[in-house]
Amino acid sequence: MAQFDIPWDSLSAEALAGIIEEFVTREGTEYGASEVSLEVKSSQVLKQLKAGKSRITFDDVRHSCSLVPVL
Repeated sequence: MAQFDIPWDSLSAEALAGIIEEFVTREGTEYGASEVSLEVKSSQVLKQLKAGKSRITFDDVRHSCSLVPVL
């Protein structure tokens, strides 16, 4: 299994938005008792990517992307 990083700024705006939207709409990504809009969640994720707090990975076996925290 090979997994590698994809720089967020190497993606088109549409591809980046699609990856972020898919991530924030996954089951298990609830933000607590109050409702948070898709737009706000997406903005928060983009800020984390730009700040270097998260990264996009691609799994070439599953052919899927994920966002993971930078440790």
